[in-house]
Amino acid sequence: MSARLGVWFMQQVLARLPLPMLRGLGWALGRVLFVLAAPRRRVALRNLELCFPQATLAQRKVWARETFVVFCQTWLDRSWLWAAPRSVVEQRVQLTGALHELDGDTPTIIFAPHFYGMDAGGLALPLRTSRAFTSIFSTHPDPDVDAWFMAGRQRFGDVRMLNRSQGVKPIISNLRKGGLLYLLSDMDFGRGESVFVPFFGVPTATVTSLSRFARLGRAKVLGMYTRMTPTGYVAELTPAWADFPTEDVEADTARMNRELESAILTMPGQYYWVHKRFKSRPEGEPSVYQ
Repeated sequence: MSARLGVWFMQQVLARLPLPMLRGLGWALGRVLFVLAAPRRRVALRNLELCFPQATLAQRKVWARETFVVFCQTWLDRSWLWAAPRSVVEQRVQLTGALHELDGDTPTIIFAPHFYGMDAGGLALPLRTSRAFTSIFSTHPDPDVDAWFMAGRQRFGDVRMLNRSQGVKPIISNLRKGGLLYLLSDMDFGRGESVFVPFFGVPTATVTSLSRFARLGRAKVLGMYTRMTPTGYVAELTPAWADFPTEDVEADTARMNRELESAILTMPGQYYWVHKRFKSRPEGEPSVYQ
């Protein structure tokens, strides 16, 4: 019941607030959460220490505090992203960069890593292209929240959400028909599904789905990095990656992480540092979070 009430409050109350007021509320919640959520604060600071050892502790604390604030702001922004009139969303969510890459029917994978604005980026595409659009998700444990997520992410365009448990076949089928795949592949699903490749110099368990899907779907790959701004969001598309994929899945996955590093350097406080990105370690190596 509490989740259902929360979804109603987001849709009927928060979605109607002026954006500066909503962002101010998110700022206050984020500052409080940074203090109270000590375990996640430690995770964020440890991730930043591993990735930016040359930065001062003071700088890493600034980024960590920002990541909590942006987390809360973008969570509250889902209220209007998924409930406000289309005209409001179109005004606040911009798609820029190599837009020509969306023309035609070449199978295309959008590498969309875990910046906090990823759900805004997920709407920017179907708002501005009629091509069939597929994304992969994991079921939320609360059915009311899960239904809210699914309805919000599919509210515009021809969007199909696929559960990870459905396997590869529907993903590749959609690609080969000329569709788009929105892929958030900067994840650690354990040693069994990953290869260890560098991420900011740290050997990191990383899924190989971007390289595998690109080869199986005969698809080109674009990066899309979504930045939260004072007036909404800007999702920027990169040109198609040259010489990708190759026959070397591990090299491709390392390339993906390098592309991600370059994007993070432009907005270090907006990446999902509260996640235990380095949870899985090579055999015999202790946890970095102890």
